[in-house]
Amino acid sequence: MIKIRKSKDRGFFDHGWLQTYHTFSFAEYQDPAHKHFQSLRVINEDYVAAGRGFGTHAHRDMEIVTYILAGSLEHKDSMGNGSVIKAGDVQYMSAGSGVQHSEFNPSESEPVHLLQIWLFPNAKSLTPRYDQKFFDPESKRNQLRLIVSGDGASESIAINQDAKIFACRLDQGNELTQALAPGRHGWLQLVSGELSLNGEKVLPGDGVAVSDESKIALKGLQSTSEFLWFDLAQA
Repeated sequence: MIKIRKSKDRGFFDHGWLQTYHTFSFAEYQDPAHKHFQSLRVINEDYVAAGRGFGTHAHRDMEIVTYILAGSLEHKDSMGNGSVIKAGDVQYMSAGSGVQHSEFNPSESEPVHLLQIWLFPNAKSLTPRYDQKFFDPESKRNQLRLIVSGDGASESIAINQDAKIFACRLDQGNELTQALAPGRHGWLQLVSGELSLNGEKVLPGDGVAVSDESKIALKGLQSTSEFLWFDLAQA
């Protein structure tokens, strides 16, 4: 079963300094039909203006992954971490028993474009944890590069959930297939370009829920298509 969550149907808010699209219910955007998908709780596509950001705020019991698409983001947290993450970087924070953090665009002129991803953890009140890694764009070209996993395989970032996140930049005309084991579920989030997934056309900003399929077949239809593929356990 394949179900496309169209980009135009996402929640959208323009706060001036922040333009944000919500795939699932988040903050003031509530959609009973789209609260989460298995352990995948949040996919927000954010554009943060130069010199602006999210002030210090708290989280707990959530696995938070930030995927930078363009620009840079400065991070500080109550665990003592401070860094600037840039395009190609993946940042991970396990909020666990509780953590405070802030995110700020340090550029004086350029916005930062990112995906903010939350997953439910496999246990509550875990010790908060932070990690970040750079993944070379060429490692994602026309192949699925594992960037996040439950066990840290293939030098991916290890998280507290039975989930895998792959990143890919698929050139026009190239094709990929990916198996989906029995009882597993998939979600594809397309950032740019145009794809077909098992014959279904996918456009920028679309999400695709995949269940009861043994594999997905992907083909790049336009330019270079950048996307994330989630392999998720049954919740």
